[in-house]
Amino acid sequence: MPKTPPPRGVDLFDVERLWLTEAEEPPLPPRDAAARDQVWDMAVRANAALFDGPAVACGGVERTGPRILRLSWVRVTYRHYALRRVPGATALPSLFVNVVQPTDDGRVLAARMSPSTAAPGRWQLPGGSVEPPQDGAALDAASLAGQAARELAEELGVDAAAEDLKLWVVTRGENGSVGLTYLAPALPEANLREAISVAAAAERAQDREPELDDIVMVRSPDDLAALAGPHADYLKPIVRRFFGRPAEVRRP
Repeated sequence: MPKTPPPRGVDLFDVERLWLTEAEEPPLPPRDAAARDQVWDMAVRANAALFDGPAVACGGVERTGPRILRLSWVRVTYRHYALRRVPGATALPSLFVNVVQPTDDGRVLAARMSPSTAAPGRWQLPGGSVEPPQDGAALDAASLAGQAARELAEELGVDAAAEDLKLWVVTRGENGSVGLTYLAPALPEANLREAISVAAAAERAQDREPELDDIVMVRSPDDLAALAGPHADYLKPIVRRFFGRPAEVRRP
């Protein structure tokens, strides 16, 4: 599948069906590999919490029919993305899942990453990088929804069944990274705050820093301007879409 060049801004795609195919990681020149490892080692020295675990990159994206999207995916580790800081090198776009968690009064949750994460202080939706399947399992639409449900449970302490999460929109933004955004059932704010408090306490009890250190419930895209610090590039377009503000929907 041909590579998709990184776009300007953030693209939103309406998708009802996903087809996923595995591809091989492109060969890397030895000089780029050495520079990548040097960048990664420096990052780990600056933040010991970084872990070179398995991840999934996006090899390409194309439309194969009305509201049908085909994604090719590649097995990598987090070290791969250090290539973004190597002049002249090319890193594959990342592939991630995230979740729009509404409240029962019509607001939507935004979360801030804790200082120990790879994106300290960034406001975003609950979610994380897609992980490769294990033990011969398939990476398909059902397993991706399961990963989104797991992220919701780990970060917010909210137990949602994978089948209750609806694939709502696909984004393509910074570095061409592709995000699969799911819509969760609405919950009362009090329930959300209690759940994340319990989840954070459980993490600290195991001497781990929670991934999120703050949440807010926004009533409109305008509320995002009050959130100090960096924002995930997809956050405003997704929030605008949730509240019915005009948003451009493009085709790959």
